[in-house]
Amino acid sequence: MTNTQLTFEERTFRSGDADCAAWWFRAADDSLATDSGRPAVVMAHGLAGTMDSGLEPFAAGLAAAGLDVLTFDYRGFGASGGGPRQTVSLARQADDYRAALTVAAGTPGVDPSRLVLWGESLSGGTVLQVAAGRADIAAVISMVPLLDGPAAALYAFRTQPPLMVARTSATSLAARLGGLVGRPAPMIPVVGPPGRPAALTPPGYYDDYLAIAGPTWRNEVAATLGGEIGPFRPGRTAASALRSRWLVQIADFDRAAPPYATAKAAFRGRAEVRHYPCDHFDLHAGKPWHEAALAHQAAFLRRALQP
Repeated sequence: MTNTQLTFEERTFRSGDADCAAWWFRAADDSLATDSGRPAVVMAHGLAGTMDSGLEPFAAGLAAAGLDVLTFDYRGFGASGGGPRQTVSLARQADDYRAALTVAAGTPGVDPSRLVLWGESLSGGTVLQVAAGRADIAAVISMVPLLDGPAAALYAFRTQPPLMVARTSATSLAARLGGLVGRPAPMIPVVGPPGRPAALTPPGYYDDYLAIAGPTWRNEVAATLGGEIGPFRPGRTAASALRSRWLVQIADFDRAAPPYATAKAAFRGRAEVRHYPCDHFDLHAGKPWHEAALAHQAAFLRRALQP
């Protein structure tokens, strides 16, 4: 298995009650190595995503820049075990990141004091929470991150048909109430065409997500999602506790993660900020802004991690 002439090794690691599937990319060179070893990046996807859905170009690109990279699937998603399947639990996903950090830090050749957290969209906020207060996290990258759940909900009300938003909210509430009496949560599509019930419905998003979707990705997520995202505010609760350098990459025309809320959080966390004149999915491979976004990540990490 190769990408940009780099190979990855399939791995598994234990997180809580299940095994997580992972890919390990070894750094192409030792340009960032010290006597303590090379820095390592831990990377996972955003909303209901899997590592085979667009993460490999970023992992391989950072490995080419001199970093080891561990990318993984959350419990309940993709090739990982655990259940309930296709159910977003931000607390569990944060624990999966912590377990992955332990694996990366214990890998021979890795400097355990120079770990990097990488996240996009929803996980762009999760990495902020995981990194807060930790001295072993040398840098954090949040690509098109969702950092303020209430702002995202308000943004959806302003930019999507009110009836559709109301329907999705009602389904989420019913799913959470059903969970209290032991009923399994109904599923909704992760992404769909405008006017169809789904978590993401802006024009073009359905095609954009399917363009990066890998073989393990499923276009469904438990309807309890809204209850997870609603109170999620890492931009307020975690940014001020961050001890590492932070890169925030903002898509200025983002219709999923409100750019103004992201910019506020980035200012609060004294982040380095990069802006791109595009939408939420336009930093992925095959899009015009992918090469620039990856180059900015590599340059940021070289500065933050230079021996």
